[in-house]
Amino acid sequence: MAQTVLPFKLDRTEEQFTAHGGLALFGEFLHAMNVHRQLDASLPAPGSRVGYHPSQFVEPLLLMLHGGGRTLEDLRQIREDAGLRAVLRLPVVPSADATGDWLRRMGDKDGLAGLAVVNQHQVRRALKRETITDYTLDLDATQIVAEKRDAKWTYKGERGYMPMIGHLAENGLVIGEEFREGNEAPAARNLEFIKECAAHMPKKKRIAHVRADSAAYQADILNWCEEQQMTFAIGGVLDKAVQAAIAAIPEAQWRVYEDGHMAETVHCMNATKKAFRLIVLRRPVQQELFAAESPPVRYTIVVSNREETAEETVRWYNQRGETSENRIKELKLGFGMERLPCGQWHLVWFERTICLLCQQRNWLIDQGF
Repeated sequence: MAQTVLPFKLDRTEEQFTAHGGLALFGEFLHAMNVHRQLDASLPAPGSRVGYHPSQFVEPLLLMLHGGGRTLEDLRQIREDAGLRAVLRLPVVPSADATGDWLRRMGDKDGLAGLAVVNQHQVRRALKRETITDYTLDLDATQIVAEKRDAKWTYKGERGYMPMIGHLAENGLVIGEEFREGNEAPAARNLEFIKECAAHMPKKKRIAHVRADSAAYQADILNWCEEQQMTFAIGGVLDKAVQAAIAAIPEAQWRVYEDGHMAETVHCMNATKKAFRLIVLRRPVQQELFAAESPPVRYTIVVSNREETAEETVRWYNQRGETSENRIKELKLGFGMERLPCGQWHLVWFERTICLLCQQRNWLIDQGF
């Protein structure tokens, strides 16, 4: 067409276009990592020769979640995008109904174990390419609010789930995850979870440091870290013994730190085999106008066996806000894990694991793998 006033031209073409060009790069990455082969080898095969293979279900789900999709119906955006399918060589994309049925079958069978195999294969492949040998494990539980029939009440007073996630701080990869009912305490089975994360590390790689909030303030965890020669920094609990230890700290030992004061002492539990450092932060509390009178100061506790200064230990402990809490936030807000459209327990678990798998691929891209 002839050029008019503005400096551009119009033309016609029979070529296919896509509004999701960015997903082509993610799809290319999936193929370069041979994710489709791993999915087909690790998940149950179709029941007939004409059935869809596992990769034909999971890859569109990964693309949909990576592109900001929130429900199974958003798969239509991938299915109806002929240009994207042509670039990624996706001749067929199952419907949302077929995908939902497959998710239910996988949730009731060996789908979760198969996805775990795929995820661990990718993580180990990435870790083997790094020169780092000692890693930091950040573990944290997070609440997912869900108005589902089977959802249980959490300690925050809402119905939902309380999954546990373990990140490697050095690269952001998820080394362990466990989906839990909402009424399970964040402190439940934490030692078993840490051991599972350590077992997932490849040869010549190990968990050398552990960071966690007060849910991990347990004697068996501290003892195990000492036995494995791991350093730790864990949020403490203001029980009677800790309060007594704080009260015994002379006022002269408190020093100014940020907006309050810091001091430390040595403490132990009845079941711990070694004493540990008790680092105490004391900050003033701003009184609310119409609230009941509250204590003038607030104490925050960090227990550790690290040999650096207390200030350095607290700064190192606070880094978990970025390496764990913000990455969980990205998983929930960026990949749709804050909203689980499926109601059945096993299906919710399986779907959430796919969300996590999607985020894992995104971080592998960021790391240049």
